[in-house]
Amino acid sequence: MPMQAHEIETLIKTAFPDAVVTIEDLRGDGDHYSCMVVTPAFAGKTRVQQHQMVYKALGGRMGGELHALALQTKAP
Repeated sequence: MPMQAHEIETLIKTAFPDAVVTIEDLRGDGDHYSCMVVTPAFAGKTRVQQHQMVYKALGGRMGGELHALALQTKAP
């Protein structure tokens, strides 16, 4: 079953309460999302490390409930 955008946002905000999260459903199917996460927690981290942090927050749902996520991350 596909994930809803608010579920993705909740998981990310649980891990990064101060994050600004913007999510767009790219196809309207609940399977393909674009997500921008901006949080001070990313300061000093590489882009790969930032993405790994978000994937960890999603708790292994990538590739299962969440099929595709075009992820952009940055520190404010």
